[in-house]
Amino acid sequence: MTQTTMTQTTMTQTTMPEVTWRERQAVHAARVDPWITPRLERRRQGERHPVDDFLFDYYSWRPAQLARWHPGAGVLLTGDVVQFGDLRGYQVDDVGARVDPAALPTEVIRACLRLMEGTASRPPAYACFGRHEWAMVYRQPADAVRHASWPLRLSPDAIAEVVESTPLRCTHIDAFRFYTAEAKPLNVIQPTRSSQSDDEQPGCLHATMDLYKWCFRSYPVIGSELTADCFALAREVRAVDMRASPYDFRELGYAPIPIESPEGRAEYVEHQRDFAEHGGRLRARVIEALRAALDVSIPA
Repeated sequence: MTQTTMTQTTMTQTTMPEVTWRERQAVHAARVDPWITPRLERRRQGERHPVDDFLFDYYSWRPAQLARWHPGAGVLLTGDVVQFGDLRGYQVDDVGARVDPAALPTEVIRACLRLMEGTASRPPAYACFGRHEWAMVYRQPADAVRHASWPLRLSPDAIAEVVESTPLRCTHIDAFRFYTAEAKPLNVIQPTRSSQSDDEQPGCLHATMDLYKWCFRSYPVIGSELTADCFALAREVRAVDMRASPYDFRELGYAPIPIESPEGRAEYVEHQRDFAEHGGRLRARVIEALRAALDVSIPA
């Protein structure tokens, strides 16, 4: 690929010839298909999967959006690029196809950067032991829990004992907000949306899962391949999240991580460390791409 300087209304681009982008398009399609096809089949059958469906149910990016390949900002596609003519956020002309600088969501990019840079600046914390899911069922009747169709591994009293054993240490607003009313006062801090940039830290599983969200929220800056990298990690994180929960998902092949025991807590922290390291590398790539996008001068 070569470097091409475009007009003032665009940016310095890396040129990607058709043979290259078509190959990468095909690789991406093959990669995401095992994630997307089962999801669509379950939806047709009216079935739900508490682990694999989460990233589609909780986050707003649809399977078709995850499936469609695009290079992200800073890349000029050449050759027969007509298929990109109807892709939101892209412009196509006689030169090729590329992100339209006027389509960049600059305020969203700045907000994502502020949050991720703050997260990256802090040391990871490993003392929560994944008890957010426990706090979401704390002192609740069985038919009121979030995954009521799945059994709990422990009795309500045993769950309460785990929750009350040490102070809760959740730093993520989008986990904390699902706490039961009885559990919220037990958390050492009270995360809010306005304090999110000051609270999040890289040891948090939800902060790592959210890397996927910041990719699609800042569309079209982040290309499909990095978005898929973040989605893949989020799937791994979600599996550990549910294995460490008080639910019993062994029927689906998810062996529990019994964080009610010292051995389970040690196993959970080991996963946290691995995710923090992997997530840190992806976070750095996303930050780099967003910073580069903000350097673009968007014409009035």
